[in-house]
Amino acid sequence: MTREQHDTLQNILRNAKKLVFFGGAGVSTESGIPDFRSVDGLYNQKYDYPPETILSATFFYRHTEEFYRFYRDKMLCLTAKPNAAHKKLAEMEQLGILADVVTQNIDGLHQAAGSEQVDELHGSVHRNYCRNCGKFYDAQWILQSTGVPRCEDCGGLVKPDVVLYEEGLPNETVDHAVRSIANADVLIVGGTSLNVYPAAGFLRYFHGSHLIVMNRDETQADKNADLVIRDKIGEVLESIDLKG
Repeated sequence: MTREQHDTLQNILRNAKKLVFFGGAGVSTESGIPDFRSVDGLYNQKYDYPPETILSATFFYRHTEEFYRFYRDKMLCLTAKPNAAHKKLAEMEQLGILADVVTQNIDGLHQAAGSEQVDELHGSVHRNYCRNCGKFYDAQWILQSTGVPRCEDCGGLVKPDVVLYEEGLPNETVDHAVRSIANADVLIVGGTSLNVYPAAGFLRYFHGSHLIVMNRDETQADKNADLVIRDKIGEVLESIDLKG
């Protein structure tokens, strides 16, 4: 990030009234959680099945034990801690600048950092429910289980509250996210390739003053952005003084 980019970003954020942050896997890579589409991401690792197949509803119900083998190994990063990006966004919310975080991530790190207004478009690994009786189980319980996790009360199949391929996004969460983006005066798009729909299509609802893109690689939103930054999101946001 150049000095000019830093000063421009700082000025925009200091004057923001309703900032919304729309984030993806790149927000959590600085916490040690791998993304999906980079050279060393999950989609470029070798498994018996492609990750896109394993993380589908069809695969979950047909090959549940194999799903959970992958899920416990690669999706449950419970030792990860919030990084500078998560912490700065929580600070922005506390200062009344940030109105909403719309995230495609399922790791819960925004809440762990202190953010309260978070729209989890793809659910969370921290919520798991029995398909039969609805009993709740946390992520640690899933991690410590073996084989196919079964409800302790009724024996029903326990499923993570995450949106798998072939499943729709939660309507209430989508509605709130779209309203937040539509009402924002500043939108930061961070750490997302904008290749996953329908979430990537939410940007069309933004009609505010400033669109900022922070991503390592080029995105389809770059051409419409006021500012495009290629550096690590945590480092960029941490450098911003919001109280000056």
